[in-house]
Amino acid sequence: MTPMNPTEEFGHDSDYVLTDSFDRQVRYLRLSVTDRCNLRCTYCMAENMTFLPKSKVLSLEEMTLVGKAFVELGVEKIRLTGGEPLVRNGIVELAQQLGKLDGLRELVMTSNGVLLDKFAQPLRDAGMSRINISIDSLKEDRFKALTRFGNLGDVMRGIDAACNAGFDKIKLNAVVLKGTNDDEVVDLVQFAVDKGLDISFIEEMPLGEIDGHIRSETAIESRSIREQIEDRFGLEASDNHDRAGGPSKYMRIANSSSRVGFISPMSDNFCASCNRVRVTAEGLLLLCLGNEHSLDLREIIRNQPASLKQAIVDSMQRKPERHYFDPKDITITRHMSATGG
Repeated sequence: MTPMNPTEEFGHDSDYVLTDSFDRQVRYLRLSVTDRCNLRCTYCMAENMTFLPKSKVLSLEEMTLVGKAFVELGVEKIRLTGGEPLVRNGIVELAQQLGKLDGLRELVMTSNGVLLDKFAQPLRDAGMSRINISIDSLKEDRFKALTRFGNLGDVMRGIDAACNAGFDKIKLNAVVLKGTNDDEVVDLVQFAVDKGLDISFIEEMPLGEIDGHIRSETAIESRSIREQIEDRFGLEASDNHDRAGGPSKYMRIANSSSRVGFISPMSDNFCASCNRVRVTAEGLLLLCLGNEHSLDLREIIRNQPASLKQAIVDSMQRKPERHYFDPKDITITRHMSATGG
């Protein structure tokens, strides 16, 4: 790739697209706004977590600068993540600033839904077009056990608030664990259908050691989940996603407006079509979810801001071809909350 001029400004009509050494175009940025969360899901976080000090977390202004740099380099979609993004002070203001970026086609968020009752309408008014809401169980006791202290009613109110706020599309996300909530797959799909929502089922990933949770014992493949859904509802072909979409492989649920997606990093990895990178709350540009290849954007922003875009361009040549996950071998020690979920 010919190096760009670091001072050159790319507009929304630029033909420039971030491209890695495997000729994959990066059009999607997942930007974590915090490593903190108001839940402690058993597969995601340890019960007693140590979080980043404020000085190491990017400011809202720095996050806006990161978003602007990526959009000027051809990124069309930004997803705000965490931890739980709604616990970050100023999250609506950040959404407003990012939503104004010339060339950004879609601003979206993933949330656990606990605070959405308060934030759904302000986020929609700020320009957020879609939202994903995580919900792994419809049973109050089980939900509390999975999240350690969450209240299912809070999430249900959040889902209703999101539905009333007028988002273009709402999707539910569920991580399925064998022997824990795999008996709720059909119920979760029926809930999505009744609400007119989409839903994706996610294979658990081995990120970070968690005491008392053995991932090799809870692993379940998307194929098994799909068979349950097909037997109960019937599935039809569906357009998967556009060029700035995520990793879900979608099917249409028969006789409904809802789609079901399968995110299969363990059994059917989507690395060949990977179009995304992540920036953590502390400013690490993670080039692959399942590898440690990264670039410290915080250091660049605070000390050499003029070189930010060139550094991003150069980093694409270090994006790995694929990840290699093994639930019995936790080689990535960072938890998903620190990764940007």
